[in-house]
Amino acid sequence: MIRRQKPLRLALPCSALLLLSGCLDVPHPFAHSGKNGPGLAGSAPPSRLDVPTPANALLSDANASLWAKDVTAELLQQTIPAIAQATRKGDWWLNMQAELRNGQVVPIYTVMTPKNTVRATQEGQPVPVEQWSTGSNALFTAVAQDAAVRIASVLTGIQADDMDKDPHSLKHRAAKVYFAGVSGAPGDGNTSLAQAFIASFRDSADTIQNTVKNADFTVTSTVRLTPGPAGTTGHPQEHIEIVWRVVDSNGKEAGAATQLHDIDAHSLDQYWGDVAVAAAQEAAAATKQIIDRYSGRDNAPLTSPGGKPPSAAKPAAPAG
Repeated sequence: MIRRQKPLRLALPCSALLLLSGCLDVPHPFAHSGKNGPGLAGSAPPSRLDVPTPANALLSDANASLWAKDVTAELLQQTIPAIAQATRKGDWWLNMQAELRNGQVVPIYTVMTPKNTVRATQEGQPVPVEQWSTGSNALFTAVAQDAAVRIASVLTGIQADDMDKDPHSLKHRAAKVYFAGVSGAPGDGNTSLAQAFIASFRDSADTIQNTVKNADFTVTSTVRLTPGPAGTTGHPQEHIEIVWRVVDSNGKEAGAATQLHDIDAHSLDQYWGDVAVAAAQEAAAATKQIIDRYSGRDNAPLTSPGGKPPSAAKPAAPAG
């Protein structure tokens, strides 16, 4: 938290470090490193997963198509770029089947490589055979929601497994980070924040470099001040927003951290001092978190090639 530092008269009723959506809490099993970032995602699958209508689903053609479309829609909600279509050359694809076991139908999802080899298999929550055979929109929605979580876990494990085997991936080396600097800050903020960020980031396992060439990630920061609350008599305030944005080697946003505060008006017009240090320390920690989660280097690999990751914590119950 940035605290009040004399003589800056920095009033901070609350401190917020917002880690913006991007890729922080979402697995990225299809992340590409691009030619400028070899090893960022190892040999992860390409950026499309075909979901053909299953032929061995114990369903009518219409319901088999509905199942494929619902699974595709739920995979998209997991940020997996799935497409309900016949398998295309060069694409990874999802082989969906169903087996009858003890009066229940068990959905089976197999991730296939472009060479039609099995990469991993996961089973879904069993469904009573009567419900499966009759089918309903609510049933296939529930089955698809259960499937998407499980498939996302499988794909994340595949990526982690590939990274684990790649000696050049970010599981085995520090990320190379280019810091492009700070803009928009009043006083000496651009310089003070930049210097403090570089100093704070040196405590990370990742490394700051002086050029964008071959960098895995680029970090930029912008500062924006706007009129804030009136404050007490004679003490007008300003609203300050500091955004630290992280992009990968292809310019795709990996995530962003935003610091929001109300300060005494013009209190940062000259020197930032310890305020810059506190803000930069927060930002450096947030940047490392963004890189860790976006790259997937902390994800657990599959237990073995073609193995199954843990089942979904809360499988969806089929609708009756």
